[in-house]
Amino acid sequence: MTALPTPPAATPGHPRRWVILAVICLAQLVVLLDNTVLNVAIPSLTAELHASTADIQWMINAYSLVQAGLLLAAGNAADRYGRKRLLLTGLALFGAGSLAAGLAGSAGQLIAARAGMGVGGAMLLTCTLAVVMQVFDPSEHTRAIGVWAAVNALGFAGGPLLGGIVLDHFWWGAIFLINLPIALLALAAVVVLVPESRNPLGDRPDLIGAVLSTIGMASTVYAIISGPEHGWTSAHVVIPAAVGTVVLAVFAVYEARIPYPMLDMSFFRNPRFTGALCGAVLVTFGMGGSLFLLTQLLQFGLGHGPLEAGLRTAPFALTVVLVNFSGLGARWSRRIGVPRSLGVGMGLLAAGLTGVALSGSDGYGGTLAGLVVMGVGVALANPAMAAAIMGAIPPEKAGVGAGVNGTVAEFGTGLGVAVLGAVLASATAARLPFDGDSLPATLAAHPGERDLILDAFASGVTAGLLVGAVAIAAGGLLAAWLLRRADARQAAEQTAPAEAPQLT
Repeated sequence: MTALPTPPAATPGHPRRWVILAVICLAQLVVLLDNTVLNVAIPSLTAELHASTADIQWMINAYSLVQAGLLLAAGNAADRYGRKRLLLTGLALFGAGSLAAGLAGSAGQLIAARAGMGVGGAMLLTCTLAVVMQVFDPSEHTRAIGVWAAVNALGFAGGPLLGGIVLDHFWWGAIFLINLPIALLALAAVVVLVPESRNPLGDRPDLIGAVLSTIGMASTVYAIISGPEHGWTSAHVVIPAAVGTVVLAVFAVYEARIPYPMLDMSFFRNPRFTGALCGAVLVTFGMGGSLFLLTQLLQFGLGHGPLEAGLRTAPFALTVVLVNFSGLGARWSRRIGVPRSLGVGMGLLAAGLTGVALSGSDGYGGTLAGLVVMGVGVALANPAMAAAIMGAIPPEKAGVGAGVNGTVAEFGTGLGVAVLGAVLASATAARLPFDGDSLPATLAAHPGERDLILDAFASGVTAGLLVGAVAIAAGGLLAAWLLRRADARQAAEQTAPAEAPQLT
């Protein structure tokens, strides 16, 4: 198909834009489900693949970290070579990776397959938001992004529920094989409905930047995961942490000096851009880490099966979907402004997370209320963040903008699992008089200390959730302040020419 001209803001909305939105959301949904679908499979993977806690965290993080490292390069490729082309390629690679993951026979094979799925997922996630910006009129961007953000939350939080339903009837590999028919349906729909769009003058992919960012983030998260097991001052932690810091610094310097950067470092001088990024990282940090902890508490600590655990986390996703699909989130954002929407949304997310942490194993009522409050917070914050990020980047760089948004989301999720998982392990170990690995292994090694072990584990979950809540609350204040400062600067720049004649 002939490429549509860019920038998209100069053209009216595509006549089939809402159908196209449904198609790209389907493609996005299957990718996002796999961010959290493994959470409810942790007991099965621990038993059948003899996976340790570090193995489980890498099964989760390999997927998100590969995506985070490749999203920006994929965004550049999409802008130059076509977003529809990248959508189709990403769906094909994601389906192949899902097949390999479903047939994996060891923890190492599953980690490798998840990394392969991350390559396809990176191509997909860079294109979904970029296509939204292309086919919708600017006046409809807020509403369309709200729907897109709702699907984001549905995929993110719906993973445990889908995983629970599948695991209630099949073996763990089925949670990956179920992706195959969805990917095939999305492939057919993209071919028929989605128009091609690209920026013919777009920069070529920055492969060196992609390698540097992937190595830097993987090294950093590896250090965090290794901390509880080896000690925070051990070589297993200090060396990869140092490597990650140095490589990410080299990445920043390299990107600032090349003519075709994967990430234009001048964007960071825009307070609106940096404020939205702060919010995006910390919202996904809290969501990813908290769901990782909560599903383990529901299954390991409270003895619920995978399906019941998934159902008990479903109110979070349902709340986000209801608020955003009804348009309430978009209307609220327009009424009070992006900075307040982001601040209020992240404040509610932190409050809900605190409620979940304090309710613990005392009953589901407090957890349910906390999940609903968290859902309202995410429904307010996520569309505001995405709109702020995309609005700070030139329209012809829509793929790069989507890559930035996806990168911080994926990195925040992986970092949340790693950091809060490390807090869980450290806090649990501090309350036990003996060493342990995963909870099932510790219970098997000390059957007479079951109550002590479960109490220590519940305390560890509470500590992890509270750390996430504090980080989100602080990030919300910072992000709202940066966005308000950006709005004030923009207002001053707009009024300066009108006031200039009065000074002469």
